[in-house]
Amino acid sequence: MLNQVFFAGASEGLALGNMLFLLIAFAILMLLLKKFAWGPVVKMMEDRAKKVADDLDSAQEARQSAEALAKERQEHLTNARADANAIVKDAKQAANKEGQQIVSEAQANAQALQERAATQIEQDRNEAMASVKDDVADLSVTIAQKIMQKELNLDDQKALIDAYIDGLGEK
Repeated sequence: MLNQVFFAGASEGLALGNMLFLLIAFAILMLLLKKFAWGPVVKMMEDRAKKVADDLDSAQEARQSAEALAKERQEHLTNARADANAIVKDAKQAANKEGQQIVSEAQANAQALQERAATQIEQDRNEAMASVKDDVADLSVTIAQKIMQKELNLDDQKALIDAYIDGLGEK
């Protein structure tokens, strides 16, 4: 029995010694982990959290920048459309003005042509009348000479014929 008590006490001492050894080993292991593993792991986690926060901030800034750029492009597009509409409007007005100017010039040219034609017609008529008068006078003189068998003075004959033609024009 004594043996049993000795072994039982030994087993209690052994268990207590083992437990004490395991506790000391565990404490040393925890200190080593804290010094060599826990610090770098915590630092790595903090760095990762900081990187994620920075990435979120960068993404937010990029989104805001993209929205500002899109708004600016939309404004430029609106301004470009307004400028294009203004250019088209100005071109239409210039074309209408040019068309009106061309029409007025054409009307003025047509009027001038009509006036020149009327003047030319009047001049040609007057020349034709003068030529007819001269021809009629010569013909009348010739006829009168043959009828009267006598020669009249040329100036007297022309005066007689002019009086006759004026009398015809009045009738």
